[in-house]
Amino acid sequence: MLLSMSPKELNRVDVIRDISERRLRQKDAAELLKLSRRHIQRLVNQYREQGPAGLVSLRRGKPSNRCYTPEFKQQVIDIVRQFYIDFGPTFANEKLREKHQLKLSTETLRQWMMAEGFWVSKRQAKPKVYQPRYRRECLGELVQIDGSHHDWFEGRAEKCCLTVYIDDATGRLMTLRFSDVESTFDYMNITRQYIEEHGKPIAFYSDKHSVFRLNRDEVKTGKQMTEFGRALFELNIDLICANSSQAKGRVERANKTLQDRLIKEMRLAGIDSIEEANAWLPEFIADFNERFARTPHSLHNAHRPLRESSSELDDIFARQRSRVLTRSLTIQYDKVVYLIEPNDANHRLIGKPIMVYDYPDGTISIKHCGQPLTYSVFDKLRNVDQAAIVDNKRLSAVLTFAKQSQEQRENTQERTRSKRNISRAAQQRAMNITLMKESDAV
Repeated sequence: MLLSMSPKELNRVDVIRDISERRLRQKDAAELLKLSRRHIQRLVNQYREQGPAGLVSLRRGKPSNRCYTPEFKQQVIDIVRQFYIDFGPTFANEKLREKHQLKLSTETLRQWMMAEGFWVSKRQAKPKVYQPRYRRECLGELVQIDGSHHDWFEGRAEKCCLTVYIDDATGRLMTLRFSDVESTFDYMNITRQYIEEHGKPIAFYSDKHSVFRLNRDEVKTGKQMTEFGRALFELNIDLICANSSQAKGRVERANKTLQDRLIKEMRLAGIDSIEEANAWLPEFIADFNERFARTPHSLHNAHRPLRESSSELDDIFARQRSRVLTRSLTIQYDKVVYLIEPNDANHRLIGKPIMVYDYPDGTISIKHCGQPLTYSVFDKLRNVDQAAIVDNKRLSAVLTFAKQSQEQRENTQERTRSKRNISRAAQQRAMNITLMKESDAV
């Protein structure tokens, strides 16, 4: 007869056999098995009557006294299938307790959900395979771009972002630039620097950052684009967003290399600020490319010449917003009222769209069909000079606009520009640098 016994039961058989053959005392066996002498005597009696089979657990093959009933299990599975099919076991168990008063362990629910196919464990989930692809054929065909947030100055300055432009075909660092944050204005400044130095590439390859792509569900299917995407469209440069970080592995691996080499090089050079680093980076780029860049498959340079003038580039790399000129010759942009100069030509523009250009250096230009319009500013964030308003012929329009902000001003002592607008860190840094240059000149 073949018996199925656990290691614990096999050990008991040996001990009880020694007791039956008088090679071991019951007292010593009780200490060895950590059982009472009374229970040892029961086991000896069962062994003498039935042999080793008398020591096998009678509960083997039978359901536990503490197991859940099939009806209860089916009830839980039906509820999970109806309400919590996409919930994780822990979250689903919380809702079963809160909303259905059903109590069971999370691990039990996990096993039931795995058996029903509602949940896949990390061990069972197959890792996604990312196969390598060949490099592009020539320089300028595809340029990967990314921002790397890191403590680049090792505590000597605040943490910042390094924007990296690397060519896919050669692995050359095309452009590097430090900035406070990864913003639209920063990418516009860096891209302008790139195309002025190298020309216009065929395409930029980026991640799904909000600078490059509108990630809201309501606009994913539309033809809207970000300010950076609009600028590239006007320059006839394609923008491709990668679906995963592995897809743009060239720039991701470059970031790791830079976080090792660039940090140490700046330490040796004694660089402690963003301004010093940006001035020194061309020297590092040349050395890096000499060491690590490779020859492309094709010697053709896919960069196209830059045909746009400097003033055209200024408008392209500005934040553009369309506004309709009111009857009082005013427009509103970013909580500011702009008063257009009243003349015959401007009166003919009433009701027509006017374009506002918000440049990376913080300046504002207002144009119609490319022609600049003269304007003055009424900024509702500043203190209002009542005497100056009385002298203005468009008092009604200005005061009506000012009243719209009264509720917001009551709650805060100081107000800022709209938080819904793009980051202005790059503008602030540009204005600070300009002010420093002016003070040095004085």
